[in-house]
Amino acid sequence: MTWAKTRPAARFDLAGSNVLACTLDDLTGAAGALSLSGQNDNGYAPLIEAIAARYGVQPSQVTTGTGAAGANFQACAALLEAGDDVLMERPGYDPLLGSARLLGARPQRFDRLFDEEYALDPDRVRAAMTEQTRLIILTNPHNPTSAPIAVDALLEVGRLAEARGAYVLVDEVYLDVSHPEVRPAATLGDRFISTSSLTKSYGLSSLRCGWAIASPEVAERIRRARDVIDGNGAIPAERLATLAFAQLDRLIERAGSLLAVNTARLRRFLAASPELEYLDPAGGTVVFPRLRGIPDATRFVVQLAKEYDVAVAPGHFFESPAHFRLGIGGAPAAVDAGLTQLRAALDARIWE
Repeated sequence: MTWAKTRPAARFDLAGSNVLACTLDDLTGAAGALSLSGQNDNGYAPLIEAIAARYGVQPSQVTTGTGAAGANFQACAALLEAGDDVLMERPGYDPLLGSARLLGARPQRFDRLFDEEYALDPDRVRAAMTEQTRLIILTNPHNPTSAPIAVDALLEVGRLAEARGAYVLVDEVYLDVSHPEVRPAATLGDRFISTSSLTKSYGLSSLRCGWAIASPEVAERIRRARDVIDGNGAIPAERLATLAFAQLDRLIERAGSLLAVNTARLRRFLAASPELEYLDPAGGTVVFPRLRGIPDATRFVVQLAKEYDVAVAPGHFFESPAHFRLGIGGAPAAVDAGLTQLRAALDARIWE
């Protein structure tokens, strides 16, 4: 996150993973929804109800947070104590590791492998669990690869967690735009917690609207954890987020249209790039290629920014230095221009 916040601006920015940001014109009725007052001690009720209705759960199962990051941290704070073990995938999203460490928990790891298309293997999860495992954290689709999790594998991990008295937290922030037919993991059983936000799939990152869906008992623990973190959200943002939920079908159609164009362009780029090994981008806003035969792509990423003004996310931030993460959620013209520059950099073999 420090790199993401402090890196130099690039003319061709393919490092982000958000869908192109909405404007107020994209959110019909935004001006009329703004207000500086409202009741939101345990979450703004109209927003809680809108989230519950969208995902087919009860309002008592929903808590809100400051983005998916806030929802993830609140869930960890509600379920973890110092000395607990937290089992996480590798490659993984670094802030999830940071949340566990900040709470005094001990991250343990299991691998999702390129040669297995980054599928979730419950046997690896089982082998990595300890007597102190209290939480298993997954991302679906996987960040940074966009690989989906099979429902059968997720259910098996839930059974493993239940046998140890643990929970499974699934960050689903990319799920709505990549696999809108998939229901939240929290609907699979009381051992699951789903987190998401309006950021990645909807282009509304500035609202910082995140949420967790869990059993009513776990949701209540998350609310009480939020009491000592930030208490509640900002009323203007939560009112706008409620308005957004009334328009999510239109906003997801907008995002899907952008990604359809950009994914087609990405596939043409990848097919013409023998220097790269990759999984077919089956959905989501990111892809995670690696340089063929090169153990560390850091020099390539640095030179790409310096010589070609293209930003991508270095793979070492996801514990995979041979890779880089490429975002395709932006405006089609910008993505096309960035990929053209990236192709030129590959032709020049700037990592040598």
